[in-house]
Amino acid sequence: MTAEYLERCRTAAAESPGATPDWDPPPEDLLDTDWAIWGLIHHCRATHAAGDLIALLDRAVSGDPGADIGFLDHAEVYDGFDGPPQLLTTTAVAAVAHALASVDLDGVLSDLPPTTEEAAAACGFGPGFNGDVRAYLTHHFAAMREFYDGAARQGRCMVVWTD
Repeated sequence: MTAEYLERCRTAAAESPGATPDWDPPPEDLLDTDWAIWGLIHHCRATHAAGDLIALLDRAVSGDPGADIGFLDHAEVYDGFDGPPQLLTTTAVAAVAHALASVDLDGVLSDLPPTTEEAAAACGFGPGFNGDVRAYLTHHFAAMREFYDGAARQGRCMVVWTD
């Protein structure tokens, strides 16, 4: 999102009786990675992947703490499942995009077990996962990489949260 949009939301929250930030970004400004990146992080931790990769993935889905975006801690924005939304500044988005571009996902997934049940367990998904785990992880990682790349090229910041 643009910094201007974020400021519009801040102003709306300050002026609204219910502190409603009037959050309604267009669909092309939203990305839902489902639980894929968390599964990828789980797999990386279990296989003792490089700590910088784990930190990168975590930052990409968790953001950076400390930004003044408490006005987005509102039911209109997220459901309160996890911590409130966090901000990644334009500089942080560019850094994450650059780092994501260099990830060798095939290498990271090289030791993913071959069966759906074993691969799902390796990613912490549990026994009810249906489908191709590798394809699921790859699809969502590629979408996240592309989303960050586009945001970086456009000089956008990001608000991230888990719901």
